[in-house]
Amino acid sequence: MTTYSGPARLTLADGIQVSGMASLSKNQRGGIDGWGGTFRPDQTSADIRNAGEGLTLELPYDQTGSVSVTGVRKLLATQTLVSLAGSGPAPF
Repeated sequence: MTTYSGPARLTLADGIQVSGMASLSKNQRGGIDGWGGTFRPDQTSADIRNAGEGLTLELPYDQTGSVSVTGVRKLLATQTLVSLAGSGPAPF
């Protein structure tokens, strides 16, 4: 599978777990494999806005991958969109 869109849980470096929806894809540039995408948390908090590296993204069926936050932007008054860059094998 080269894309995933659906429920996910982001575990922050301090162990806080944030549920939401992820939209992920694999990319291949110049022979380098990578993956990344976006995560929209169900609830916005300062923890998610201040997240950086050392995070884990968990997909259904216990599939996990290591991610880093590359950007955070506000969508609406109550929604945030987090850009993620994956490292290691993609969990989808």
